[in-house]
Amino acid sequence: MRPVKTKCLHCPLCANTVESSHFHSDRHRDYYRCPHCHLIHVPNSQFLSSEAERAEYDKHQNSPDDAGYRNFLSRLFTPLNARLRPASHGLDFGSGPGPTLSLMFEEAGHQMSLFDPFYATEKAVLARQYDFVTTSEVVEHFHDPATDLTLLWSLLKPGGWLGIMTKLALDRAAFSCWHYKSDLTHVCFFSSKTMEWLGRQWQTEVLEIGTDVVLFQKPL
Repeated sequence: MRPVKTKCLHCPLCANTVESSHFHSDRHRDYYRCPHCHLIHVPNSQFLSSEAERAEYDKHQNSPDDAGYRNFLSRLFTPLNARLRPASHGLDFGSGPGPTLSLMFEEAGHQMSLFDPFYATEKAVLARQYDFVTTSEVVEHFHDPATDLTLLWSLLKPGGWLGIMTKLALDRAAFSCWHYKSDLTHVCFFSSKTMEWLGRQWQTEVLEIGTDVVLFQKPL
């Protein structure tokens, strides 16, 4: 067990003036929770290097031909697709080495663009707005969640939808044995309270679906 840290950190999401307090430590990292937006975050001094992070992503074997992976993604695809107009244009942000969610939306008649900081780096796609933006198992990797989430929201047209898929953190006891924190590329952990805070910032309703999907609609 790592020694408990006494140093506190400022939240990378809400920049609250009250420091985040120590929440948990394991043999790999320390975790802090913001008292304002409730984001649980890892100190940036404990982030993997860019090279090590890329090496972890390169191990992913996700494929559009994998029925199990498609079923997993359907937890985001199905409720979001039901709310879209026909032939909408979407962006899959953080599409990864084996884009599949975007293909599912294309099969449903939508036009898709891709962006990923490692695998689909054409930044021109970030210079326009979309009817919907998806981030499947992405936000937990954000090193600068305030900047990244502000960008995602700015990419939406009025009335557009942002679909986030990420496991939501529970209480301290559940977190201590949570498998999700064992992935060293995961550095931000959102809870229902964090999503509610985002909804207030964006002045929109939070639609929480199951244990890992949250939808936001940008006001008209």
